[in-house]
Amino acid sequence: MQKSKSSAAAAAPASDSLPSALAVADAMCRTADECCRQHDRVARIVERSDVETEVTFAQQFCEVMHDGLGRLLDGYERAAAHDPGTEEGWRQRANALWHAGRDYLRRHNACDQAARSLQRHDSQLLAALAMEFEFEASALLTLRHATEAYRRERADAL
Repeated sequence: MQKSKSSAAAAAPASDSLPSALAVADAMCRTADECCRQHDRVARIVERSDVETEVTFAQQFCEVMHDGLGRLLDGYERAAAHDPGTEEGWRQRANALWHAGRDYLRRHNACDQAARSLQRHDSQLLAALAMEFEFEASALLTLRHATEAYRRERADAL
Protein backbone atom coordinates (compact mmCIF):
# COMPACT_ATOMS: atom_id res chain seq x y z
CA MET A 1 0.00 0.00 0.00
CA GLN A 2 1.37 3.40 -1.01
CA LYS A 3 1.70 6.14 1.51
CA SER A 4 -0.22 9.29 0.84
CA LYS A 5 1.77 12.41 0.02
CA SER A 6 1.02 13.97 3.39
CA SER A 7 2.13 10.93 5.39
CA ALA A 8 5.27 10.54 3.25
CA ALA A 9 6.11 14.20 3.81
CA ALA A 10 5.59 13.82 7.54
CA ALA A 11 7.83 10.74 7.67
CA ALA A 12 10.69 12.41 5.78
CA PRO A 13 12.68 14.99 7.71
CA ALA A 14 12.53 18.48 6.30
CA SER A 15 15.75 19.41 4.54
CA ASP A 16 15.65 22.97 5.86
CA SER A 17 14.94 22.07 9.48
CA LEU A 18 17.58 22.91 12.03
CA PRO A 19 18.91 20.41 14.54
CA SER A 20 17.83 21.04 18.11
CA ALA A 21 19.77 23.52 20.18
CA LEU A 22 20.69 20.67 22.54
CA ALA A 23 22.14 18.55 19.71
CA VAL A 24 24.20 21.45 18.39
CA ALA A 25 25.35 22.37 21.92
CA ASP A 26 26.56 18.80 22.45
CA ALA A 27 28.46 18.91 19.15
CA MET A 28 29.87 22.33 20.06
CA CYS A 29 31.13 20.90 23.37
CA ARG A 30 32.78 17.91 21.68
CA THR A 31 34.46 20.16 19.12
CA ALA A 32 35.63 22.66 21.73
CA ASP A 33 37.07 19.78 23.74
CA GLU A 34 38.90 18.47 20.68
CA CYS A 35 40.10 21.98 19.82
CA CYS A 36 41.67 22.29 23.29
CA ARG A 37 43.20 18.82 22.96
CA GLN A 38 44.73 19.70 19.59
CA HIS A 39 46.27 22.85 21.07
CA ASP A 40 47.94 20.74 23.72
CA ARG A 41 49.14 18.35 21.00
CA VAL A 42 50.59 21.16 18.87
CA ALA A 43 52.40 22.59 21.89
CA ARG A 44 53.97 19.18 22.64
CA ILE A 45 54.99 18.67 19.01
CA VAL A 46 56.50 22.15 18.66
CA GLU A 47 58.45 21.60 21.88
CA ARG A 48 59.81 18.17 20.94
CA SER A 49 59.98 17.90 17.17
CA ASP A 50 62.59 19.11 14.73
CA VAL A 51 60.55 17.83 11.78
CA GLU A 52 58.90 20.83 10.12
CA THR A 53 56.39 18.67 8.24
CA GLU A 54 55.06 17.22 11.50
CA VAL A 55 54.68 20.69 13.03
CA THR A 56 52.96 22.03 9.92
CA PHE A 57 50.45 19.19 9.77
CA ALA A 58 49.67 19.47 13.47
CA GLN A 59 49.07 23.20 13.09
CA GLN A 60 46.89 22.64 10.03
CA PHE A 61 44.77 20.11 11.90
CA CYS A 62 44.40 22.60 14.73
CA GLU A 63 43.14 25.16 12.19
CA VAL A 64 40.61 22.62 10.91
CA MET A 65 39.31 22.32 14.47
CA HIS A 66 39.05 26.11 14.71
CA ASP A 67 36.99 26.16 11.52
CA GLY A 68 34.73 23.41 12.84
CA LEU A 69 34.28 25.22 16.14
CA GLY A 70 33.38 28.44 14.34
CA ARG A 71 30.77 26.68 12.23
CA LEU A 72 29.21 25.01 15.26
CA LEU A 73 29.15 28.29 17.17
CA ASP A 74 27.21 29.81 14.27
CA GLY A 75 24.97 26.73 14.15
CA TYR A 76 24.23 26.97 17.86
CA GLU A 77 23.36 30.63 17.50
CA ARG A 78 20.82 29.80 14.77
CA ALA A 79 19.42 26.77 16.58
CA ALA A 80 19.06 28.63 19.88
CA ALA A 81 17.26 31.47 18.12
CA HIS A 82 14.70 29.02 16.70
CA ASP A 83 14.47 26.96 19.88
CA PRO A 84 14.59 29.46 22.75
CA GLY A 85 13.40 26.89 25.31
CA THR A 86 13.72 27.54 28.98
CA GLU A 87 16.66 28.43 31.14
CA GLU A 88 17.63 24.83 31.80
CA GLY A 89 21.07 24.13 33.22
CA TRP A 90 22.45 22.77 29.96
CA ARG A 91 21.33 25.89 28.09
CA GLN A 92 23.10 28.21 30.50
CA ARG A 93 26.28 26.15 30.18
CA ALA A 94 25.89 26.03 26.38
CA ASN A 95 25.51 29.81 26.23
CA ALA A 96 28.66 30.21 28.35
CA LEU A 97 30.46 27.79 26.01
CA TRP A 98 29.22 29.76 23.00
CA HIS A 99 30.56 33.02 24.50
CA ALA A 100 33.90 31.41 25.41
CA GLY A 101 34.23 29.92 21.93
CA ARG A 102 33.51 33.21 20.21
CA ASP A 103 36.01 35.03 22.42
CA TYR A 104 38.67 32.39 21.86
CA LEU A 105 38.32 32.47 18.06
CA ARG A 106 38.38 36.28 18.11
CA ARG A 107 41.59 36.26 20.16
CA HIS A 108 43.14 33.53 18.03
CA ASN A 109 42.42 35.45 14.82
CA ALA A 110 43.82 38.65 16.38
CA CYS A 111 47.06 36.80 17.22
CA ASP A 112 47.37 35.42 13.72
CA GLN A 113 46.80 38.84 12.21
CA ALA A 114 49.24 40.54 14.59
CA ALA A 115 51.95 37.94 13.93
CA ARG A 116 51.52 38.23 10.16
CA SER A 117 51.58 42.02 10.18
CA LEU A 118 54.74 42.29 12.27
CA GLN A 119 57.25 43.92 9.92
CA ARG A 120 59.95 45.16 12.24
CA HIS A 121 61.02 43.68 15.52
CA ASP A 122 61.16 46.48 18.00
CA SER A 123 60.52 45.93 21.69
CA GLN A 124 57.13 47.68 21.78
CA LEU A 125 55.70 45.64 18.91
CA LEU A 126 57.03 42.40 20.36
CA ALA A 127 55.55 43.31 23.76
CA ALA A 128 52.18 43.97 22.11
CA LEU A 129 52.40 40.64 20.29
CA ALA A 130 53.26 38.86 23.53
CA MET A 131 50.22 40.48 25.16
CA GLU A 132 48.00 39.23 22.31
CA PHE A 133 49.29 35.72 22.86
CA GLU A 134 48.58 36.04 26.59
CA PHE A 135 45.01 37.10 25.78
CA GLU A 136 44.65 34.10 23.49
CA ALA A 137 45.97 31.75 26.20
CA SER A 138 43.49 33.22 28.67
CA ALA A 139 40.63 32.77 26.20
CA LEU A 140 41.68 29.15 25.61
CA LEU A 141 41.64 28.53 29.37
CA THR A 142 38.15 30.05 29.55
CA LEU A 143 37.07 27.75 26.72
CA ARG A 144 38.44 24.76 28.65
CA HIS A 145 36.51 25.78 31.75
CA ALA A 146 33.29 26.33 29.81
CA THR A 147 33.71 22.94 28.13
CA GLU A 148 34.22 21.24 31.49
CA ALA A 149 31.16 22.99 32.96
CA TYR A 150 29.00 21.88 30.04
CA ARG A 151 30.37 18.34 30.30
CA ARG A 152 29.46 18.22 34.01
CA GLU A 153 25.92 19.30 33.16
CA ARG A 154 25.60 16.94 30.18
CA ALA A 155 27.85 13.99 30.93
CA ASP A 156 26.38 11.98 28.05
CA ALA A 157 27.30 14.72 25.51
CA LEU A 158 30.76 13.22 25.05
